[in-house]
Amino acid sequence: MRRAGGWLLAAGALTLPLWLQSPYHVHVAIMAGIFGVLAMSLNLLLGYTGQLSLGHAAFFGVGAYTSALLTLKLEWSFWPALAVAVGLAGAAGFFIGRLALKLRGAYFVLVTISFAGVISLLSVNWIELTNGPLGLPGVPAPALGPWSLRTKTAYYYLVLAAVVLSYAVCRRIVRSRIGRALVALRENEALAESIGVDVTHYLVLAAVVSAAMAGLGGSLYAHYTRFVSPEVFLFTYTVTMVIMVVAGGKGTLAGPLVGAVLFTVLPEALRAVASWQWQMLAYGVLLVALVFFLPRGIVPQLSAAIGGRRRAEPASPTPRS
Repeated sequence: MRRAGGWLLAAGALTLPLWLQSPYHVHVAIMAGIFGVLAMSLNLLLGYTGQLSLGHAAFFGVGAYTSALLTLKLEWSFWPALAVAVGLAGAAGFFIGRLALKLRGAYFVLVTISFAGVISLLSVNWIELTNGPLGLPGVPAPALGPWSLRTKTAYYYLVLAAVVLSYAVCRRIVRSRIGRALVALRENEALAESIGVDVTHYLVLAAVVSAAMAGLGGSLYAHYTRFVSPEVFLFTYTVTMVIMVVAGGKGTLAGPLVGAVLFTVLPEALRAVASWQWQMLAYGVLLVALVFFLPRGIVPQLSAAIGGRRRAEPASPTPRS
């Protein structure tokens, strides 16, 4: 059943632009995919190491600005600019990891927030490079050989490929010795260290991969919206990522994707039926209700419910000879 569900999900994702009603709905699907990459990146830190990063938008912005500057000022193509954006965001994650992961709890949160604030100030005040508050318009659309990925349908498949790649990387890490070490550190760091787990090494590795994935999302965002400004460093983006991870189910592979789809589609659905004030009220009430009734997240609660139902089913009687 799980394999059949996976094939149905894959078929639905591949054919989604064919049965969506308008380009606006494809736009929502693209943004859900980009936020899915960002939520999976944050989940590596929050879900598997237990470290909350409230400056994750900084890595997102580093990827966006790097890709935009390389394509606009140096006239690089999209693909090498994407690779450099991912690498530079990963390098920033290494720097923050080495600096902040020697700290824990609230101190780590403060360092990540401070890092995001510093990067945001640089984007506003380094006018010669970033054009300051005016931002960088005209970021070129990516191309694949002779084909331009300018249309929403083409860009949807590019984002879908990035989601699949990010999921595969997370799955590979989580189901390897690295993932087991990260979970051990989350559950009991002192005990894990006592049996030989290198705490700093694994936490820095998680920070690098997480930041690189966030840089990937930032580059995709820049070339999709065709405009980058200091608003990419807004704290709102980090809060949105945290909501997606926690509501979907932190520490699971599917949870961040479920949360990203839900909390990208939900505001757009509310916008169609209510005014702005009522949107915020309904959004807050739904979020509180979700956390209250599903405290472990959507995916873990559903998995527990399905598992409990299977255990409750009576076994079939054994035929007598």
